Parts: sequence; structure tokens; C-alpha cells
Amino acid sequence: MGRTSASPVLRLGAKRRPLSDFYHLTLTLSWAWLLAIVVALYLLGNLLFALGYLWFGGVEGARPGSFTDAFFFSVQTLSTLGYGKLVPTGLAANILVSAEALCGLLGFSVGTGFIFARLSRPSARVLFSNVAVVTVREGVPSLMFRMANERANQIVDVKLRAVIARSERTAEGEVVRRFHELHFAREWAALFSLSWTAIHPITPQSPLHGMTTESLKAQSAEIIVLITGVDETFGQEIHARFSYLPDQLLWNARLVDVMLRLPNGRFAVDYTHFHDTVSDAPALPAKPA
Repeated sequence: MGRTSASPVLRLGAKRRPLSDFYHLTLTLSWAWLLAIVVALYLLGNLLFALGYLWFGGVEGARPGSFTDAFFFSVQTLSTLGYGKLVPTGLAANILVSAEALCGLLGFSVGTGFIFARLSRPSARVLFSNVAVVTVREGVPSLMFRMANERANQIVDVKLRAVIARSERTAEGEVVRRFHELHFAREWAALFSLSWTAIHPITPQSPLHGMTTESLKAQSAEIIVLITGVDETFGQEIHARFSYLPDQLLWNARLVDVMLRLPNGRFAVDYTHFHDTVSDAPALPAKPA
């Protein structure tokens, strides 16, 4: 399986303060977790205020000691529905109603801002091939992987960058994590609407020169790919990233051609074979001699 990001790093000893950056947390959480937190806070808030109404009393129309009536009165107050069957009486109940109405106004306004920020934030839907291949292209050993824009619109002014991260030992014997840039035959495109096959020639100057699957594993290597561009719909910059581990590099293989020319002369991308590969004539060693 492919991965959308680099290897997660454990931050040992770092102070975690999720509440101090709650806005960033809400933007990075998945929709399922965000909705679960919203529902949990909604139920918890109504539960606490319902207990308050039971404790202080003063809800006209509610059955004595009925938690159900107190809870749904809290729901009406928090959402400012006010059906009129249940009304507060007495100073304590009216103070609680005022506090809950204020919490409801603030909560819904802040929640609306969070939801709008998530919906209005542009994002890229770039599909990367699950594997990268290493084969001969134009007489030069080359690393190749494929990308495609899954949306119907276009991404303009697209830039492609990639680095290989690996552990290396210094002259003093210290193991450090270093990043080496990979250069491609084409690193910029005016438009990105169909498919793009990235080709990195493995020349003597390439960080991949002389490397094998085993040597890449020994160095805990990872190829991190980043693509940036401007979404023509939003007019804002978007980005997508992906990474390949040594086990995701196929030697002496080629990506299946997915570009089709329709009878009307238009081009199409066959996504059903997007991740497929075919074996190539053995020309590159996958293992050290």
C-alpha cells in the first residue's frame, strides 16, 4: 500500500498542549473524529445543564424529578428553540437559562466558523501509483512513478520535488538523518489534468546511484514526493505528498500505460490499471552482486 506522508516520528518528551492550538486540531482531525467530538460536547453540555435544572428546579411544565424533561429543556434552551411548553421560573433557573443561551450562541458561532474553515480550505486529490519502478529509460537507469489529478478541474503551475531521506554515518561514527534531492527529467508543468509520469535518471550524480533494495533498507531510506500547484477553481495553492519505502520499489518493471485516445480524438486516463506494472527484461540488479 502507498502512503500519503512521511514516516511518523514519535516526539518523546515534548509537551503536548492540544487545547492551546485547538483551531489547528479541528482542521487536521478527520471528519469522523470532529463530528464525534461535536456530538460528545453537545451531549455533555446538555447533561450538565440538565443536572443543574434538576438541582435548582424552577422549570414550569416539567415533571418533578424528571431528568428527561430537564434534558430536553436544556436542548431547547441551548439551541434557542423555545417551544413554550417548558419555561424557567425563579432566579436560579433564569440564571442557568441565561448562561446556557450564551454558551449556545458562542458554541454555534465558533462551530460554524470551524466547519466553514474546513469546507473552504482547498485540498488536492492527486493519485500516486502504489509502487515506483526502476528500469532503463532512454538508455539510462531511471526511477519512475506516476501521478494523476482525480478531479475534473485542472491544477496550474505545477511543481514536482522529491528527496530521499536516509540514515548515514559521519566520519566521527555518528548516525544522522540526511535528505538528498532527486532531480527529474521534468519538474514543472503548466497544466496538470491527466497523468504525469515522473522520471528520475539514475546517473552517477544521483543519490540512488549504486543503490539496491537491501542497501536502501539498511539505511532506512524513504523517497518523499511533494507536488504543489494552484487550483484553478479556488485560485489558491494546494499540495499533495507521498512516500515510497524500499519495498515499494520494483526493479526491472514498467508501469502499464493508462493513457487512451478515444475515437473523437480526446485523451482519457484508465484508472483501473493505474497501479499495474509489467516485468521488464532484467537489466538492473535488484540485489548486490
